[in-house]
Amino acid sequence: MTEIIIENEQKKVVIPTEIEGVIKQVILKTLEFEECDFDAEVSVTIVDNEAIKEINSTQRGIDRATDVLSFPMLYFDENGDIIDCDYDSDGDLMMLGDIVISAERAVEQAAEYGHSFRREMAFLTVHSMLHLLGYDHVDDPEGERIMFGRQEEILREMGITRE
Repeated sequence: MTEIIIENEQKKVVIPTEIEGVIKQVILKTLEFEECDFDAEVSVTIVDNEAIKEINSTQRGIDRATDVLSFPMLYFDENGDIIDCDYDSDGDLMMLGDIVISAERAVEQAAEYGHSFRREMAFLTVHSMLHLLGYDHVDDPEGERIMFGRQEEILREMGITRE
């Protein structure tokens, strides 16, 4: 079982129900693809550029807007086993972490890359989910190759391609 909480905390970009459905489908597909063997909870917050800039500045010391931020609650070893948890579960669900997406930046990037807003939101979601599951690409060319390959494979299996 997976619980997915989506909150739209911005008013600059209309988020159709279909987009919320795509976010949920991508989360579930990523967990299936990665063979997640525990019941998980994932929180997704959709914000504007101003809000994500503030979060990025506060949490990472980077004073600029970004497209997506990932805040994992679980930490994995190289075998994919949980080694640490920043969350005390009082139920049957393990809090995997939080995803924060700038809808404004997603619109900008969809136009920049020549694909749909739907595809961009799906891409940002799978990218962030892989971070929550322990993947990283920062200063790691091999990690980037693996992570970006998995992202594209998950989206391709879902039929979400660059249109």
